[in-house]
Amino acid sequence: MSIGVGFGLMESPFADARGFWRWIDLCEQGGIDSVWQTDRIVSSIRMLESMSVMAALAGATKRLKFGMNVASVGLREPVLLAKQCATIDFLSEGRLLPAFGIGNVRAADWDGVGLSQEGRGKRTNEGLEIIARLWKGETFDYAGEFYTLKGAVISPLPVQKKLPLWLGGSSVPAIRRTARYGTGWVAGPETPDLAGETITAIKAALVEENRSIDHDHYGANMAFRFGSWDDAPVQRTAEAHEKRTGRDPRKSLVVGGSEEIMQRLGEYVAAGVSKFVLRPMSTDDEDMLAQTRRFIEETQPLIGGLEEAT
Repeated sequence: MSIGVGFGLMESPFADARGFWRWIDLCEQGGIDSVWQTDRIVSSIRMLESMSVMAALAGATKRLKFGMNVASVGLREPVLLAKQCATIDFLSEGRLLPAFGIGNVRAADWDGVGLSQEGRGKRTNEGLEIIARLWKGETFDYAGEFYTLKGAVISPLPVQKKLPLWLGGSSVPAIRRTARYGTGWVAGPETPDLAGETITAIKAALVEENRSIDHDHYGANMAFRFGSWDDAPVQRTAEAHEKRTGRDPRKSLVVGGSEEIMQRLGEYVAAGVSKFVLRPMSTDDEDMLAQTRRFIEETQPLIGGLEEAT
């Protein structure tokens, strides 16, 4: 099983664009597999728009892959979203890793853009079907409950002949959605135990759908910090995590050093996860760079041991 480690951003700790690009250069040169941007449209907290970030990374990097974690299909028009993804994959020569979801029920996005959450699951399913067909190069009409299309087609198509379509969520509808449309699944706030249960459920649903997902296309998110639980960014993240999920943050966040990080990664690997989006908990530009550099220098060399153990 191939272990892949990418880095992700929720809120931006950077004072300006220069700090962001310094961090991207460090990830690019340091061998980080990919960079992921959380999707949030309406927020007073500094959060970059995910599709814009992907487009910028396509031109600013040569090796680094990148994805959105996860883009809310329920909030976005699917033909435009499919076209954006195809264009970014084309310009980056096949480095886009698109990941989608229905949208956070607690996010201010819904009210902020004037959309109702009612039917968001069905709307997402229709959107995913439209996106998948457009990426295949089909020209088609579509008559659904939420979308009506005539002669829909996009060009150029993605460089990746089978552009990956990662999905998130551990609810029963999310599991069915992943089995029906997904080529991969990535956990959000799910602990290793819950991630393992979800992966098992997805594999069972795949049998019913007569589909398959590669065994190493299951992922997880994890916030970490080299430091202590008393550090300000840890306390802030832990408070937000508990408020958002109602779960004990100590079961999700990882604080300490490489030993603690590797232990948690090992728990996810044992549950069937092999792809990771790690989010450094940091205060500012320099702290973000320091956290990332420590991971590259101290922890990344140990990742190979996880592959040998599988």
